[in-house]
Amino acid sequence: MQHFNWVKSITTLIMLAVGIVFLLPFLWMLSASMKMEADVFNYPIEWIPTQWNAWNNYKEVWTGEYPFMTYYLNSIKVSVLTTVTSVLVSCMAAYGFAKVKFKGRDVIFMIVLVTYMIPHPTIIVPQFLVYRYLGLFDTHVGLILLGSFSVLGTFMLRQFFMGIHNEFIESAKIDGAGHTRTFFSIALPLVRPAIATYAILRFIWTWNDYQNPLVFLRSDHLFTIQLGIRKFASESGDFYSLIMAGSVSAIIVLVVIFILGQKHVIEGISLGGVKG
Repeated sequence: MQHFNWVKSITTLIMLAVGIVFLLPFLWMLSASMKMEADVFNYPIEWIPTQWNAWNNYKEVWTGEYPFMTYYLNSIKVSVLTTVTSVLVSCMAAYGFAKVKFKGRDVIFMIVLVTYMIPHPTIIVPQFLVYRYLGLFDTHVGLILLGSFSVLGTFMLRQFFMGIHNEFIESAKIDGAGHTRTFFSIALPLVRPAIATYAILRFIWTWNDYQNPLVFLRSDHLFTIQLGIRKFASESGDFYSLIMAGSVSAIIVLVVIFILGQKHVIEGISLGGVKG
């Protein structure tokens, strides 16, 4: 007879309860996006709307006064390009710090790490002034460049590049390959799981970023979805049903990216596990 495991059962129940607690805000958001505005804050909470208004709410978000589709496409454009440039820059920097020997390498890497400890709000004003001087203020190019250099990404990827055996690099060198060919043909495929993981995180961080678009964008047609959702809190009042409908629409891309990215991470680990 199989012995009943009390510890495992209690742990499962606790984890289930914690999972439900984390899920409740999302369920409330989904429910509110389908309600009449007057019913959003009814108490006790009506998880299933008594009066459905989902069609009108989502129609108002996508085809109403504000160009939500433009904001959505802007977010996709900025997030994709930021992710691509950030992954490329971080990989090149990480490879250089891990596998290319040059004078002062470790000191420079420590200086790069130290910059991660500087609070971001303290450098916003200098960034703002530099961007205005360079003509990058109120442009998507400027917003993409802001997210293209990541200390955390460089550090994380460097740890994976460090795990590649030097024999691979030396063999490529003996065969006549330079660092550029070694980087693209040998090193990058071997750290694919780390690249997939960082790319997913970078995309999510950029998509959810509210501060940088708020500070560095002024033109309405350049706004990202985060600034677009804010516009539903207008001078005439906060329309929470529309804000929630916009929020639900916003997370659809993140859910798709997470599902697709999770598959690639698992596949990359199973095919290319070389770290260690």
